[in-house]
Formats: sequence, C-alpha cells, structure tokens
Amino acid sequence: MILIINPLFLHAMNKVKWAIGAVCMACCMEGYAQQIKMNAIPADVQRAYIDKGDTIAIVHLRAVYVYPDIRFKNKKEEEKYTRLVRDVKRTLPYAKLIYDTLIETYEYMETLPDDKSRERHLKKMEKDLFKQYKPELKKFTFSQGKLLIKLIDRECNQSSYTILKAYLGSFRAGVWNVFAGMFGASLKTEYDPKGADVMTERVVTLVENGLI
Repeated sequence: MILIINPLFLHAMNKVKWAIGAVCMACCMEGYAQQIKMNAIPADVQRAYIDKGDTIAIVHLRAVYVYPDIRFKNKKEEEKYTRLVRDVKRTLPYAKLIYDTLIETYEYMETLPDDKSRERHLKKMEKDLFKQYKPELKKFTFSQGKLLIKLIDRECNQSSYTILKAYLGSFRAGVWNVFAGMFGASLKTEYDPKGADVMTERVVTLVENGLI
C-alpha cells in the first residue's frame, strides 16, 4: 500500500500538528473506529449461581486505589499536574480506541480471501479515518501527541512503531518515525509505569475509575 503525500499540502499545514495527526491516524489505520461491544448483562439483571439449593449473588466490587496526597513544591508543579490530568483525559480514549480497533481489524482481516482484498480494505479505512479524525487530532498539542504515543504502548502492549511495522512494513514505519523525530518524538517510545511515567500511571488509573 503506497501513501502519496503532496509536499505543498504538508507545507500548508502546521507541521507539529500534522506530525501528531499522522502518528495517531497511522496507528488507527488498522480498522474502523468502533468500540468492541462486550456481552453486556442488562442493568436490572443480578448474576447469581446455585449452591446446594441456595441462590448466591455474584457481586463485582470496584477496586479501591489509595494514593498518598501530592505535595507540590510550588505553583509550577501544581500546574504541571493539572495539565497532565487534562491531557490524559483527552488522549486516553484514543489509545483505548486504537486497541479495540486492532482487535477488531485483526479478526476482520482474517475473513478476507487474499492480500489484494486486505490491501483494498486498508486503503478505504485510511481514507475514512483521515476524514473523520484528522480535524480533531490536529487540535492536539505536541505534548498531547507524545503522551498518546506512550498511552498506545500502555494499552496495546507494543509501541506505535511496532504496530505500524506489522501492518505497513518496515519502510513506511521507519518513514513515520523519522518524521516524528523531526519534532523530538519517537514512535518507539515505551511506557514506563514504575519509572518515568509513574505519575502518569497514577492519573490514568484514577481517570479510568472515575475518581478525577
């Protein structure tokens, strides 16, 4: 699959925002943006099982996460944390969407008869995805784009580069990575929840559980 980008078109766009959009949309390319629907149980139905004639209710309790209070050294640190919360809330849904898309697309591609039909399917999705999501992704700040790259690694357990390489080949994955590198980003960036990204992991966990 060959993607031709008009240099005049690239020049007309804000380069930083285009890099962010390119990273996100290239990763989303694998499938349509639809959430996988799990086998949900109606809200008014209580799960249970029978044990020696007794009906035992099955109740799933939400995990409780307790973190020590954050003590900011100064106003600058507090503002940095506030921006992190904002950026996680904005980018995390996209990272989860990409994970769901990977699963959905893999299953669908397995049903196609040959490589030609798979390539045709990917081309159509690429066109549709750029049309649908490029306007929103162009609004991302550079820091939000870099955060999204990390969160993709967190959700998919593999870097954006690895995903691109698997679906588009080494050459195109390398091209996208070089382009991102022009702005100080890398598609090979990995998520480190116990090291450099420990605060991000805390915020993500709290956001996922509706606590902030």
